[in-house]
Amino acid sequence: MKEKQQFFQSVTGFVTINLAIAVAVVIVLFVCATLWLKGYTLHGKEVVIPSVTGMSQDEAEIVLRGSELYMVVVDSTYSDKTPLGTIVEQTPPALSHAKPDRPVYVVMNARTRRMIPLPELHDVSYRQAEATLRSLGLKVGEVQYEPSLYPDNVLDIRDGNKSLEVGTRLPEGSTVTLVIGRRQGNRIVTVPALLGQSLSQARTTLLNIGLTIGAYSYDKEPTPETLDRYIIYRQSPTEGATLMEGSTVNIMLTTDLERAITTDTQQNEEKFF
Repeated sequence: MKEKQQFFQSVTGFVTINLAIAVAVVIVLFVCATLWLKGYTLHGKEVVIPSVTGMSQDEAEIVLRGSELYMVVVDSTYSDKTPLGTIVEQTPPALSHAKPDRPVYVVMNARTRRMIPLPELHDVSYRQAEATLRSLGLKVGEVQYEPSLYPDNVLDIRDGNKSLEVGTRLPEGSTVTLVIGRRQGNRIVTVPALLGQSLSQARTTLLNIGLTIGAYSYDKEPTPETLDRYIIYRQSPTEGATLMEGSTVNIMLTTDLERAITTDTQQNEEKFF
């Protein structure tokens, strides 16, 4: 009986000691974890986030480093409201609070503007043309109206008073002028000579007197590299004919200068029109 009592006492003592050790270990671990978390999360310590919008990347990094923060560039865009190569947006916003050694995410304005090729917009509606230009990053400024057989359609795209060829590359954010058709007038106009002019020159010439380009064709399929070399070698109606304001003049274009200055009959070409 005495031996049993001694055995139970020894077992109880062993369990008690181990339990005490386990409790002590848990307490130590809890205290260590608490201290570590306080250090990791910088408990109770915050910094005010400075404004870096409008700064260059180098300037912003210096300012944020001074506030115990660092910068992460997450995106780039183009905005005409801030200088090129500067920050247009930051997260978290300025004057908010954060723990030290936290990132500030920024969106940079492009260092250079993208060059946008002008799409073919002639003879599409004004609304469609405006939406297309806006989606590409271009803007519609002035809108001019000229007589046309096709009211509300685009007759010309201009930079100021200069007609722009399809494919002309414009800096992102550029503004263009659209010439839109309106109902025909009742004025009679004389068809001018268009031979030797480019397509854009002919558009300007005709629009200035109330006429527009109708059908046009190339003697050889143009490429983006050769498109601006084409000049008119046939027109219908010919120079001196009279048309109602808003009517169209059809043309044919070539890169062959000798063909362009030939004055023989247009009979075969006029069958095309």
